[in-house]
Amino acid sequence: MKTFFLDEDKIDKSSVIPVYYQLASLLKKQIFEGKLQPGEALPPENDLAARYEMSRMTVRRAISELVSAGLVYTQKGVGTFVSKPKLDNVVFELNDFFEEIRKRNMEPSTKLLTVKIVKADQELAKKLEINAGTRCLYFRMVLSADDEPLVYENKYIVFSKQKPILETELKDPSLSNLASVHSDQRPSISKKVLSASVATESEAKYLGLPVKAPVFVVEQTVYDPEKKPIGWGTSIYRGDRYKLTSYTGWSTESL
Repeated sequence: MKTFFLDEDKIDKSSVIPVYYQLASLLKKQIFEGKLQPGEALPPENDLAARYEMSRMTVRRAISELVSAGLVYTQKGVGTFVSKPKLDNVVFELNDFFEEIRKRNMEPSTKLLTVKIVKADQELAKKLEINAGTRCLYFRMVLSADDEPLVYENKYIVFSKQKPILETELKDPSLSNLASVHSDQRPSISKKVLSASVATESEAKYLGLPVKAPVFVVEQTVYDPEKKPIGWGTSIYRGDRYKLTSYTGWSTESL
């Protein structure tokens, strides 16, 4: 493998920015600058953990962020690879919420409304390709910037690890990260589908909008290396605070 690590690549453990997020940003920089080419393997988790003096779990969380962004994909028992840029489709960019908010020098925060174990109904079972009645971990939360609510989220993870919910998970609670912590399978590919809608009574209440105000709905599914869903959810974005940019971007093969 060619030289990957650079002297200027530093992790500031005293920073308020989470360590895993700093690592994800460094890896993203390597990809965008062409130092990691499409199809090329990322350094092994052990190498990254040793180089940046962090746990493998932290490294895995950073990689989950890149999976969620469609920049990398994993192959079970083989490794993690840089995704090929897909040039034949228009891609609508919707970056990580916390990344975008920090870029604007604002403070992101998460308000957890609900977390509990639920049994999958027929609709959820179909989304996750599981049997109705299968236990899932359900999260309902609001993401804010400088205490202004901007995104209302519902997320479901096929519950298998039975690990406790840690407060640190909710600082940047991406679906890929939650799936990596609470599922036996590791996230490999993340698929997002965007549509327009109007706010329901519940969504309007938590986002501070009138009922039926315009909103963007992002439906996300996270898959394991064998392309089996392990997490699904929806994010409701305020239509008065977001706009879409069309560009040619990075993606994995179609699911």
